[in-house]
Amino acid sequence: MKIVICGSMRLSRKMLQIKEGLTKLGHFVIVPRHTEEYAVLNTSDHMRNESVKNKISHDLIRQYFSEIERNDAVLVVNDTLKDIPNYIGGNSFLEMGFAHVLNKKVYLLNPIPEMSYSDEIVAMQPIILNGDITKL
Repeated sequence: MKIVICGSMRLSRKMLQIKEGLTKLGHFVIVPRHTEEYAVLNTSDHMRNESVKNKISHDLIRQYFSEIERNDAVLVVNDTLKDIPNYIGGNSFLEMGFAHVLNKKVYLLNPIPEMSYSDEIVAMQPIILNGDITKL
């Protein structure tokens, strides 16, 4: 399967680990642009500033929509961030929406978080992996 990984860039190291695991399982995997660079940054503030700048200067939201369009599924890496278990941020939520509208499969690494837009996530009917990428 051709899988696009989505998630907060604060989870870039985890995204790279999951990419490696999925590749070993025979999947073709896309990670967000600059994931390797974010994986070596030290602070969340630095990541956030770099992320906003890159989203604008490289038109990353449209670029990732194109990746989702060309591939089979998205996998959202959702772990605890900002003291919210299984956090899904705004960008990942957008990407899930893109995939849903394009009739692509939407996978969540962990269960749906309790957030203001949880109902919309439930309505997209994502497949919950409960941390087990071999379920793909």
